[in-house]
Amino acid sequence: MTPVVAPSILSADFAHLASELQALEAAGADWVHLDVMDGHFVPNLTFGPPVIKTLRANSRLTFDAHLMITNPDSMLDMFANAGCDSITVHIETCPHIHRTLSRIRSLGLKAGVAFNPATSLHALPHIIDEVDLILLMAVNPGFGGQRFIPAVLPKIVQAREIADSVAHHVHISVDGGIDPNTAPLVLNAGANVLVAGNAIFHGPGNYADNIRALRSATQ
Repeated sequence: MTPVVAPSILSADFAHLASELQALEAAGADWVHLDVMDGHFVPNLTFGPPVIKTLRANSRLTFDAHLMITNPDSMLDMFANAGCDSITVHIETCPHIHRTLSRIRSLGLKAGVAFNPATSLHALPHIIDEVDLILLMAVNPGFGGQRFIPAVLPKIVQAREIADSVAHHVHISVDGGIDPNTAPLVLNAGANVLVAGNAIFHGPGNYADNIRALRSATQ
C-alpha cells in the first residue's frame, strides 16, 4: 500500500502559508498535518481555527488537525467549522476520551487519538471502535526537527494489531523525525501515514522530490 504523506506545516514558511499549501498540493502531498499548539500542553504556540479557516479556501488537501492543547473538547466545533477533515486529540488531555472521539465523529469528521512517546496503548482496545486514526509521536511534541525515538517502533506493531481487530479501516500515523531513513522503519512496523516536516520543507530537493524520496524509501 502506498503510504499517505502528510507534510507538517510547522516547518513551512508561516509568512506564505497559502502558497505553501498550493505548492504541497502540486508536489503530490496527500494530507496537510496542522500542528495546533497552545503553549500549555506543549511549550510552543502556533495557530488556531481562524488561520485554518483562511487556509481551507486555498487548498483541496485533507486537513488533519493535531490538537496539542488542553481541554480540546471546548474547541471541537470551532475546528470543525474551520474546515478540518479530521481532528486528532491527545489521550493525555482527554479524561473522557471515548466521549471526545464520539463527539468528533458526530461532527462528521474522522476522529484520531494521539499518544506521546512515553504513553502506553493500554486504553486503545477500549476506544478503537471510535477511532479512525492512531497518531504515535516519535518525538516529544512541541517543536520540529527533533530526533526520532526508536522505542516507538514496538508501539506501532501493537497499534497495528489493535487496529486490525476492527472492521473499519484505521490509519496509523507517525509524527516526529520522519525522513527517508526512518520512513521504512515505521512503515514496516505497520504505519501507513508519514507526518514529515523538515524532510519535506528543508530537504535536499524541491517539495516534489522530497515527498517522492519518502515514498521511494519504502520500496
